Formats: sequence, C-alpha cells, structure tokens
Amino acid sequence: MLESIRSIFGRRMTDDAPDPGVPESPESGLSPIQVAACALLLELAWADDEFAESERAQLLHTIERQFALDPDGAAELIAAAEAERREAVDLFQFTSLIAREYDEARKMVLLEAMWGLVYADGMVEKHESYLMRKVSKLLDVRPGFLGEARRKVRAAHPDPDSGAGA
Repeated sequence: MLESIRSIFGRRMTDDAPDPGVPESPESGLSPIQVAACALLLELAWADDEFAESERAQLLHTIERQFALDPDGAAELIAAAEAERREAVDLFQFTSLIAREYDEARKMVLLEAMWGLVYADGMVEKHESYLMRKVSKLLDVRPGFLGEARRKVRAAHPDPDSGAGA
C-alpha cells in the first residue's frame, strides 16, 4: 500500500493522470490529496520536536472529520502520511498538490485544522508559527487568510502561551 502512495507522489501529475481527489487504489481508499494534507498536519505536529498526546488526539479527530474516515481509516492515513513525510526532502510535494487541487475554502479549512493542531497543546512555539506562515505561502493563500484562520481557532482556545506571532 505504501508503495502505491509513493508511486503517486513519484510520478508527474499530467492532464491524463487520475484525479488526486479520487482514491488511487480501492483497497486502501487513500488519495494523494488526503496523504498530502495529513503529511502537512504531521509536519506541523512535529515542528516543536514533540508530538504531545493532545496533538495526537486533535490530529486523529481532524482526520476522521475532514475525510469522513473511521478510526482505523484515519490511523492508516496517518501511517501512510508519516511514511511520506519522513521520505520527503521538503514540503513542496505536498503543498503543490494541495495548492493545485484545493479551492480557497478548502485551503481555509486546512489552515484552521493546522492552527487547531498548533493550539492543541496549549502553546504556540515559534517554529510552529514560522511553519504556518511558510505553508500558507506555499499554498498560495491570499494575504489575511492565515490570520483569519488563526483568529477563528484562537477564539476556541483563548489561553495558549503565545510564544510567537503570525
């Protein structure tokens, strides 16, 4: 299964390539766009070199909700995305696919999910804030969207230690 996901990212997306939003293999049910979005969430979760239990719970809940997966499907997606994340040399393979396939509304939902993950452990580390700015630029998000997403999430998490600004 991991090899099929790797081959998806390894080949060039062409006009005659399958739609990235459609699962590549029916047995796994995972699509490249799901793996890419989950890999970005994992990269953010590990940005401060600690993947806290609160972040794990937030990630699992987000993956289940965003992709309508059961806990086993979410765990499979997280495992596939983690394998891809570890193999990646940069974030471009993930962000370029998402930037191409997601409209502004879906990008905003992803940014809100990412900020939710940042706020899950009660602290905003400077590395996390930096990574959020970097990802938003790579996703070609309009100015102000990152701050708007952060304000929405911050309203639900009013007390985090804001160690860095975005």
